[in-house]
Amino acid sequence: MKNTKTCSKCNSKNIIRIPGKAGAYGSGNNIMTGMSIFSAVKITRYLCCECGYSEEWIEDKKDIDKLIVKYNNRY
Repeated sequence: MKNTKTCSKCNSKNIIRIPGKAGAYGSGNNIMTGMSIFSAVKITRYLCCECGYSEEWIEDKKDIDKLIVKYNNRY
């Protein structure tokens, strides 16, 4: 949905982007990679307003690199 602007389930173009955020004590739509709010990786959601399907994306390459460092080889 992020790239096509179309829902992959129902083909609707009625998509909204919900930006990720990091709040106090790790609240918000994020993944913590450390102990402080500054280590939070924000996750952006794309939501189809017709069928309710959603996708989550990490949009910043630097944030993806943080996750690789923390979680690599833990699968």
